[in-house]
Amino acid sequence: MGERPWQLLEGKLRLVGQAAARAKAGTDSDALRDMATEIEWAKSSLVTPESYAAEVARRNRDVPGPAEQVALVYAGYEALKNQAELLDFDDLLLHVAAALEEHGAVAEEFRDRYRCFVVDEYQDVTPLQQRVLDAWIGPRDDLTVVGDANQTIYTFAGASPRFLLDFPRRFPEATVVRLTRDYRSTPQIVSAANTVIGAARGRVAGSRLRLVGQLPPGPDPDFSEHPDEPEEAAAVAAKIRRMVADGTPAAEIAVLFRINAQSEVYEQALTEAGVPYQVRGGERFFTRAEVRRAMGTLRTAPPLPPGKDMVTAVRRVLSTVGLTDEPPAGAAMRAQWESLLALVGLAEELVAVEPEADLRRFSAELEARADAAHPPTVQGVTLASLHAAKGLEWDVVFLVGVVDGTLPIQHAEGDEAAIEEERRLLYVGVTRARRVLRISWALARNSGRGRQRRRSRFLYGLIPEEHPASRVAQGGQRRANGVKPRCRVCGEPLIGTEALKLQRCGACPSDVDTELLERLRDWRGDVAKRQGVPSYVIFTDATLTAIAEQRPADSAALVGIPGIGSRKLDRYGPEVLALVSDSG
Repeated sequence: MGERPWQLLEGKLRLVGQAAARAKAGTDSDALRDMATEIEWAKSSLVTPESYAAEVARRNRDVPGPAEQVALVYAGYEALKNQAELLDFDDLLLHVAAALEEHGAVAEEFRDRYRCFVVDEYQDVTPLQQRVLDAWIGPRDDLTVVGDANQTIYTFAGASPRFLLDFPRRFPEATVVRLTRDYRSTPQIVSAANTVIGAARGRVAGSRLRLVGQLPPGPDPDFSEHPDEPEEAAAVAAKIRRMVADGTPAAEIAVLFRINAQSEVYEQALTEAGVPYQVRGGERFFTRAEVRRAMGTLRTAPPLPPGKDMVTAVRRVLSTVGLTDEPPAGAAMRAQWESLLALVGLAEELVAVEPEADLRRFSAELEARADAAHPPTVQGVTLASLHAAKGLEWDVVFLVGVVDGTLPIQHAEGDEAAIEEERRLLYVGVTRARRVLRISWALARNSGRGRQRRRSRFLYGLIPEEHPASRVAQGGQRRANGVKPRCRVCGEPLIGTEALKLQRCGACPSDVDTELLERLRDWRGDVAKRQGVPSYVIFTDATLTAIAEQRPADSAALVGIPGIGSRKLDRYGPEVLALVSDSG
């Protein structure tokens, strides 16, 4: 390398950007992150720029652009890095392996100094890491590895379970100890985990163990189905609020989901419920760069012409900042796309409540949500993706959004290996819970809108036959006494969050007291100003409309309106009932 030591490259995006520009590839931040991640995968998988295109074709790998173009960026990055006499982290491992392989004296010195090796999480090693380990150990077998092939969830980053699976074949005299006793979770949760992984297929599935729980018994896992995601999030937040009130520390509760874009609806629901939370392994929804950029674009968009659909207009505006009809390749680009799609979902949610809402109103709603979702960092409920939850555990775990198309993720369809990795991801999620496990899903993304979905295929066989959630609901919810809520006007069953809140079908005429509704809005505005919070934190527009339509005469009638719990009844009940009484 010459007389001057090469320096460690602290961040590769600048050089990747220069290489991408020369290869005429995308150079925005998300595209560059995907390119950098792909280069890291290639190097950790011992794939060179020359063999990259053929190798990704052989593996049917989802890549962030045409394979030949990615290979050009990869080669350009390596050339620029070498010209500048810089090394990245993967280079350090490559050079360590080369030094041990090519210089016997170096290898002997290190082998004499370090004789016995223990490798944990062995299912997650990459081919490059295994090459370093092989070079360091040499012909000896002083090696202990610990791993669980059924927790292999990082193959997209180069991890391979084959080294763990092949270990007894490579070292035929090795002692294999099967660790079947589970000291983390109750027997009920361990049984659920066994059921999830028991349906696995493929070579990895052959290594599965049937775990035996060692802790005292606890409650059975709970399963619940909801008409839409906001309803699911509200139900989860309400259960968490009760748990915290009953003495469960908020820090011992987690809400786990498949993709980061799912966090927004839970951030909102927990904020409304007054429950502190923290997002692990990712930014809060409204602090993400693509969300801030989208909000700025929506804020400056021209007004919506009369009669035009607001949701369609939102899609059109967001198409200028990256929203496409189909999800793009590359993890960072796909995560950005999912965040933008979540904004469309918020637009659909607003239109369901306020059909006349326009882009200006939607922008104001987003700003209000963003302001409310920025509390100081506290020890609270953890919101995390399943990948970010690996290695962690909580007393109480809510696994949410467990529907086909999300878990397993839609782009895994048609790839059996990818589907099996998604199954392992659910297995990891289940095994994060020590004492209480609650699994839920929603039949639609938004209230009264969107295609119907079905619960994840991975849940079949897991839900007891006699459990109400073992049958797909036809819409709506049942009251605690088993009676399905019906429209107070036409008597038909109510379907959707909005109908349940108003206690009437969307097609039935409203009997709202407009003067009372205006007084309620003025009162809400004054309270929000005094408390320094957005108005919807006090009551949403839909809740005010329900009050103005139903005109509750006492606390029992008021708390019967969905969205008004005991906390809001105590804080605002007397003032609201006084306004209703004054309206005559």
